[in-house]
Amino acid sequence: MDEPYIIYAEESGDRIDALLARHLEDFSRSAVQRLIEEGRVTRAGQPLKKNARAEAGDCFVIRLPELQEIPLLPQEIPLDVVYEDGDLIVVNKPRGLVVHPAPGHPDGTLVNALLWHCGDSLSGVGGEKRPGIVHRIDKDTSGLLVAAKNDAAHRGLAAQLADHSLCREYEAVVRGTLKEDAGTVDAPIGRHPTDRKRMAVNRKNGKPAVTHWEVLARYRGYTHIRCRLETGRTHQIRVHMASLGHPLLGDGLYGAPCPDKGLEGQCLHARRLRFLHPADGRLVELETPLPEYFEEILRKLGKQEDEG
Repeated sequence: MDEPYIIYAEESGDRIDALLARHLEDFSRSAVQRLIEEGRVTRAGQPLKKNARAEAGDCFVIRLPELQEIPLLPQEIPLDVVYEDGDLIVVNKPRGLVVHPAPGHPDGTLVNALLWHCGDSLSGVGGEKRPGIVHRIDKDTSGLLVAAKNDAAHRGLAAQLADHSLCREYEAVVRGTLKEDAGTVDAPIGRHPTDRKRMAVNRKNGKPAVTHWEVLARYRGYTHIRCRLETGRTHQIRVHMASLGHPLLGDGLYGAPCPDKGLEGQCLHARRLRFLHPADGRLVELETPLPEYFEEILRKLGKQEDEG
Protein backbone atom coordinates (compact mmCIF):
# COMPACT_ATOMS: atom_id res chain seq x y z
CA MET A 1 0.00 0.00 0.00
CA ASP A 2 1.17 3.55 -0.71
CA GLU A 3 2.29 5.82 2.08
CA PRO A 4 -0.64 7.54 3.85
CA TYR A 5 -1.62 11.10 2.99
CA ILE A 6 -0.83 13.65 5.70
CA ILE A 7 -2.98 16.78 5.72
CA TYR A 8 -2.87 19.66 8.21
CA ALA A 9 -5.76 21.99 9.06
CA GLU A 10 -4.83 25.66 8.84
CA GLU A 11 -7.99 27.02 10.46
CA SER A 12 -10.63 25.89 12.96
CA GLY A 13 -14.27 25.20 12.26
CA ASP A 14 -14.24 23.46 8.87
CA ARG A 15 -16.07 20.17 8.58
CA ILE A 16 -13.36 17.59 8.15
CA ASP A 17 -14.95 15.87 5.14
CA ALA A 18 -15.09 19.21 3.29
CA LEU A 19 -11.52 20.09 4.31
CA LEU A 20 -10.11 16.77 3.11
CA ALA A 21 -12.09 16.87 -0.15
CA ARG A 22 -10.43 20.21 -0.99
CA HIS A 23 -6.99 18.71 -0.49
CA LEU A 24 -7.63 15.30 -2.07
CA GLU A 25 -8.26 16.61 -5.55
CA ASP A 26 -9.28 13.25 -7.05
CA PHE A 27 -11.84 12.56 -4.31
CA SER A 28 -15.34 13.97 -4.06
CA ARG A 29 -16.76 14.91 -0.68
CA SER A 30 -18.95 11.78 -0.67
CA ALA A 31 -15.87 9.64 -1.42
CA VAL A 32 -14.06 11.24 1.54
CA GLN A 33 -17.09 10.53 3.73
CA ARG A 34 -16.84 6.85 2.78
CA LEU A 35 -13.18 6.84 3.77
CA ILE A 36 -14.10 8.34 7.14
CA GLU A 37 -16.92 5.81 7.64
CA GLU A 38 -14.47 2.99 6.89
CA GLY A 39 -12.10 4.27 9.57
CA ARG A 40 -9.41 5.20 7.07
CA VAL A 41 -9.04 8.78 8.39
CA THR A 42 -7.57 9.39 11.82
CA ARG A 43 -6.70 12.39 13.97
CA ALA A 44 -4.19 11.81 16.76
CA GLY A 45 -4.54 8.09 16.01
CA GLN A 46 -8.33 8.10 16.51
CA PRO A 47 -10.96 7.48 13.81
CA LEU A 48 -13.39 10.30 13.06
CA LYS A 49 -17.07 10.94 12.58
CA LYS A 50 -17.89 12.41 9.19
CA ASN A 51 -19.54 15.49 10.73
CA ALA A 52 -16.51 16.25 12.93
CA ARG A 53 -14.89 19.66 12.64
CA ALA A 54 -11.23 20.59 12.41
CA GLU A 55 -9.10 22.57 14.81
CA ALA A 56 -6.17 24.66 13.57
CA GLY A 57 -3.04 22.53 13.48
CA ASP A 58 -4.89 19.19 13.38
CA CYS A 59 -2.98 16.46 11.55
CA PHE A 60 -5.07 13.96 9.58
CA VAL A 61 -3.72 10.64 8.35
CA ILE A 62 -5.58 9.13 5.39
CA ARG A 63 -4.91 5.52 4.40
CA LEU A 64 -6.42 4.69 1.03
CA PRO A 65 -7.66 1.19 0.21
CA GLU A 66 -5.78 -0.96 -2.24
CA LEU A 67 -6.63 0.04 -5.79
CA GLN A 68 -8.94 -2.36 -7.59
CA GLU A 69 -8.38 -2.83 -11.28
CA ILE A 70 -11.52 -1.57 -12.99
CA PRO A 71 -11.95 -1.99 -16.75
CA LEU A 72 -11.77 1.31 -18.61
CA LEU A 73 -15.09 1.44 -20.43
CA PRO A 74 -16.64 3.90 -22.86
CA GLN A 75 -19.36 6.06 -21.30
CA GLU A 76 -21.84 8.31 -23.07
CA ILE A 77 -20.85 11.60 -21.49
CA PRO A 78 -21.55 14.79 -23.51
CA LEU A 79 -18.46 16.42 -25.01
CA ASP A 80 -18.08 20.00 -26.22
CA VAL A 81 -15.89 19.29 -29.26
CA VAL A 82 -14.08 22.41 -30.48
CA TYR A 83 -12.00 20.75 -33.21
CA GLU A 84 -11.64 17.21 -34.54
CA ASP A 85 -9.99 15.39 -37.43
CA GLY A 86 -8.48 11.95 -38.04
CA ASP A 87 -5.42 12.67 -35.87
CA LEU A 88 -6.63 14.61 -32.85
CA ILE A 89 -9.58 16.04 -30.97
CA VAL A 90 -9.81 19.23 -28.90
CA VAL A 91 -12.55 19.51 -26.29
CA ASN A 92 -13.76 22.27 -24.01
CA LYS A 93 -13.74 20.50 -20.64
CA PRO A 94 -16.29 21.66 -18.07
CA ARG A 95 -15.19 22.32 -14.51
CA GLY A 96 -15.82 19.35 -12.24
CA LEU A 97 -14.92 16.73 -14.85
CA VAL A 98 -11.87 14.61 -14.01
CA VAL A 99 -9.58 13.98 -16.99
CA HIS A 100 -8.61 10.35 -16.37
CA PRO A 101 -9.53 7.61 -13.88
CA ALA A 102 -7.89 7.93 -10.47
CA PRO A 103 -8.58 6.89 -6.87
CA GLY A 104 -12.04 8.18 -5.99
CA HIS A 105 -12.98 8.58 -9.66
CA PRO A 106 -12.81 5.16 -11.35
CA ASP A 107 -15.14 6.27 -14.16
CA GLY A 108 -17.22 9.20 -15.35
CA THR A 109 -14.05 10.88 -16.62
CA LEU A 110 -13.07 12.65 -19.83
CA VAL A 111 -11.21 9.50 -20.89
CA ASN A 112 -14.42 7.46 -20.58
CA ALA A 113 -16.19 10.08 -22.70
CA LEU A 114 -13.42 10.05 -25.33
CA LEU A 115 -13.58 6.27 -25.57
CA TRP A 116 -17.29 6.51 -26.34
CA HIS A 117 -16.83 9.33 -28.85
CA CYS A 118 -13.67 8.11 -30.58
CA GLY A 119 -13.98 4.35 -30.23
CA ASP A 120 -10.65 2.57 -30.59
CA SER A 121 -8.97 5.55 -32.29
CA LEU A 122 -7.01 6.96 -29.36
CA SER A 123 -3.26 6.84 -28.92
CA GLY A 124 -1.66 4.42 -26.48
CA VAL A 125 1.45 6.46 -25.68
CA GLY A 126 -0.06 7.80 -22.45
CA GLY A 127 -0.70 4.32 -21.03
CA GLU A 128 -3.79 2.15 -20.79
CA LYS A 129 -5.47 4.38 -18.20
CA ARG A 130 -4.85 7.59 -20.18
CA PRO A 131 -5.51 6.76 -23.83
CA GLY A 132 -5.09 9.82 -26.05
CA ILE A 133 -4.22 12.15 -23.17
CA VAL A 134 -1.33 14.44 -24.15
CA HIS A 135 -1.71 16.91 -21.28
CA ARG A 136 -4.24 17.35 -18.46
CA ILE A 137 -6.00 20.12 -16.63
CA ASP A 138 -7.29 19.96 -13.08
CA LYS A 139 -10.79 18.74 -12.25
CA ASP A 140 -12.08 22.21 -11.36
CA THR A 141 -10.27 23.95 -14.23
CA SER A 142 -12.37 24.37 -17.35
CA GLY A 143 -11.27 24.83 -20.93
CA LEU A 144 -9.35 23.47 -23.88
CA LEU A 145 -7.59 20.12 -23.88
CA VAL A 146 -6.16 18.22 -26.85
CA ALA A 147 -6.14 14.42 -27.16
CA ALA A 148 -4.37 12.34 -29.79
CA LYS A 149 -6.04 9.68 -31.91
CA ASN A 150 -2.85 7.87 -32.90
CA ASP A 151 0.66 7.44 -31.56
CA ALA A 152 2.31 9.61 -34.22
CA ALA A 153 0.06 12.55 -33.37
CA HIS A 154 0.66 11.96 -29.67
CA ARG A 155 4.44 12.05 -30.09
CA GLY A 156 4.25 15.17 -32.25
CA LEU A 157 2.12 17.05 -29.73
CA ALA A 158 4.22 15.83 -26.80
CA ALA A 159 7.34 17.13 -28.55
CA GLN A 160 5.74 20.57 -28.82
CA LEU A 161 4.89 20.46 -25.13
CA ALA A 162 8.50 19.61 -24.37
CA ASP A 163 9.97 22.43 -26.47
CA HIS A 164 7.31 24.92 -25.28
CA SER A 165 5.95 25.57 -28.78
CA LEU A 166 2.47 24.31 -27.88
CA CYS A 167 0.99 27.52 -26.49
CA ARG A 168 -1.59 27.36 -23.70
CA GLU A 169 -3.23 30.53 -22.40
CA TYR A 170 -5.47 30.66 -19.36
CA GLU A 171 -7.62 33.27 -17.70
CA ALA A 172 -8.02 33.43 -13.94
CA VAL A 173 -9.25 35.63 -11.12
CA VAL A 174 -6.83 36.01 -8.23
CA ARG A 175 -7.28 37.41 -4.75
CA GLY A 176 -5.79 40.84 -4.14
CA THR A 177 -4.75 43.61 -6.51
CA LEU A 178 -1.66 43.04 -8.63
CA LYS A 179 0.24 46.30 -8.83
CA GLU A 180 2.25 45.57 -11.97
CA ASP A 181 0.53 45.19 -15.34
CA ALA A 182 2.49 42.06 -16.26
CA GLY A 183 5.19 39.79 -14.94
CA THR A 184 6.85 36.39 -15.03
CA VAL A 185 7.19 33.80 -12.28
CA ASP A 186 10.27 31.65 -12.82
CA ALA A 187 10.28 29.30 -9.84
CA PRO A 188 10.75 25.50 -9.76
CA ILE A 189 7.82 23.41 -8.59
CA GLY A 190 7.92 20.13 -6.69
CA ARG A 191 5.94 18.16 -4.13
CA HIS A 192 5.02 19.91 -0.90
CA PRO A 193 7.28 18.58 1.89
CA THR A 194 4.41 17.48 4.16
CA ASP A 195 1.27 17.29 1.99
CA ARG A 196 1.66 14.97 -0.99
CA LYS A 197 -1.48 16.29 -2.68
CA ARG A 198 -0.04 19.80 -2.84
CA MET A 199 2.74 21.21 -4.94
CA ALA A 200 5.02 24.04 -3.85
CA VAL A 201 7.83 26.27 -5.04
CA ASN A 202 10.77 23.99 -4.30
CA ARG A 203 14.14 25.42 -5.23
CA LYS A 204 16.03 22.36 -4.05
CA ASN A 205 14.11 19.48 -5.62
CA GLY A 206 11.57 21.13 -7.94
CA LYS A 207 11.47 21.09 -11.74
CA PRO A 208 11.79 24.31 -13.76
CA ALA A 209 8.49 26.18 -14.11
CA VAL A 210 7.76 29.48 -15.85
CA THR A 211 4.44 31.35 -15.93
CA HIS A 212 3.92 34.66 -17.76
CA TRP A 213 0.97 36.74 -16.56
CA GLU A 214 -0.72 40.02 -17.44
CA VAL A 215 -3.55 42.00 -15.91
CA LEU A 216 -6.84 42.17 -17.83
CA ALA A 217 -8.89 44.05 -15.21
CA ARG A 218 -8.66 45.12 -11.59
CA TYR A 219 -11.50 45.01 -9.10
CA ARG A 220 -11.79 45.77 -5.42
CA GLY A 221 -9.70 43.04 -3.80
CA TYR A 222 -9.39 40.88 -6.95
CA THR A 223 -7.60 40.87 -10.31
CA HIS A 224 -8.58 39.26 -13.61
CA ILE A 225 -5.44 37.97 -15.34
CA ARG A 226 -4.24 36.08 -18.39
CA CYS A 227 -1.50 33.46 -17.94
CA ARG A 228 0.69 31.81 -20.54
CA LEU A 229 2.48 28.63 -19.58
CA GLU A 230 6.04 28.12 -20.71
CA THR A 231 6.17 24.82 -18.82
CA GLY A 232 3.42 22.50 -17.64
CA ARG A 233 3.93 21.46 -14.03
CA THR A 234 1.10 20.14 -11.87
CA HIS A 235 -0.98 23.03 -10.47
CA GLN A 236 1.56 25.46 -11.97
CA ILE A 237 -0.60 28.60 -12.21
CA ARG A 238 -2.19 27.92 -8.83
CA VAL A 239 1.19 27.46 -7.11
CA HIS A 240 2.92 30.37 -8.85
CA MET A 241 0.17 32.91 -8.20
CA ALA A 242 -0.11 31.76 -4.57
CA SER A 243 3.66 32.23 -4.25
CA LEU A 244 3.14 35.90 -5.18
CA GLY A 245 0.55 36.24 -2.41
CA HIS A 246 -2.31 36.19 -4.94
CA PRO A 247 -3.95 32.74 -4.85
CA LEU A 248 -6.74 32.01 -7.30
CA LEU A 249 -10.23 32.90 -6.22
CA GLY A 250 -11.97 29.76 -4.90
CA ASP A 251 -8.77 27.72 -4.60
CA GLY A 252 -9.14 25.96 -1.25
CA LEU A 253 -5.89 24.06 -1.69
CA TYR A 254 -3.57 27.05 -2.13
CA GLY A 255 -5.70 29.95 -0.95
CA ALA A 256 -8.66 30.61 1.32
CA PRO A 257 -9.90 27.39 2.95
CA CYS A 258 -13.56 28.31 2.50
CA PRO A 259 -15.69 29.14 -0.58
CA ASP A 260 -15.02 32.61 -1.96
CA LYS A 261 -17.74 34.54 -3.80
CA GLY A 262 -19.80 31.34 -3.65
CA LEU A 263 -17.19 29.43 -5.67
CA GLU A 264 -15.69 26.12 -4.57
CA GLY A 265 -12.77 25.29 -6.81
CA GLN A 266 -10.35 27.64 -8.54
CA CYS A 267 -11.53 30.26 -11.02
CA LEU A 268 -9.31 29.15 -13.90
CA HIS A 269 -10.14 28.57 -17.57
CA ALA A 270 -7.88 27.23 -20.35
CA ARG A 271 -9.02 29.72 -22.99
CA ARG A 272 -6.59 29.47 -25.91
CA LEU A 273 -4.57 26.71 -27.53
CA ARG A 274 -2.07 27.07 -30.38
CA PHE A 275 0.05 24.31 -31.96
CA LEU A 276 1.33 22.94 -35.24
CA HIS A 277 -0.74 20.07 -36.53
CA PRO A 278 1.40 16.95 -36.03
CA ALA A 279 0.39 15.48 -39.42
CA ASP A 280 0.95 18.40 -41.82
CA GLY A 281 2.54 21.22 -39.79
CA ARG A 282 -0.26 23.76 -40.31
CA LEU A 283 -0.96 26.20 -37.50
CA VAL A 284 -4.02 25.39 -35.39
CA GLU A 285 -5.34 28.22 -33.19
CA LEU A 286 -8.38 27.64 -31.00
CA GLU A 287 -10.24 29.74 -28.46
CA THR A 288 -13.27 29.11 -26.26
CA PRO A 289 -15.44 31.67 -24.44
CA LEU A 290 -15.32 32.08 -20.70
CA PRO A 291 -17.84 29.69 -19.08
CA GLU A 292 -20.91 31.00 -17.30
CA TYR A 293 -19.49 30.52 -13.78
CA PHE A 294 -16.49 32.71 -14.70
CA GLU A 295 -18.65 35.38 -16.34
CA GLU A 296 -20.88 35.44 -13.25
CA ILE A 297 -17.86 36.03 -11.01
CA LEU A 298 -16.80 38.97 -13.21
CA ARG A 299 -20.34 40.38 -13.09
CA LYS A 300 -20.34 40.18 -9.28
CA LEU A 301 -16.97 41.90 -9.09
CA GLY A 302 -18.03 44.59 -11.53
CA LYS A 303 -21.24 45.24 -9.61
CA GLN A 304 -19.25 45.50 -6.39
CA GLU A 305 -17.05 48.13 -8.06
CA ASP A 306 -20.11 50.12 -9.25
CA GLU A 307 -21.65 50.04 -5.78
CA GLY A 308 -18.35 51.17 -4.26
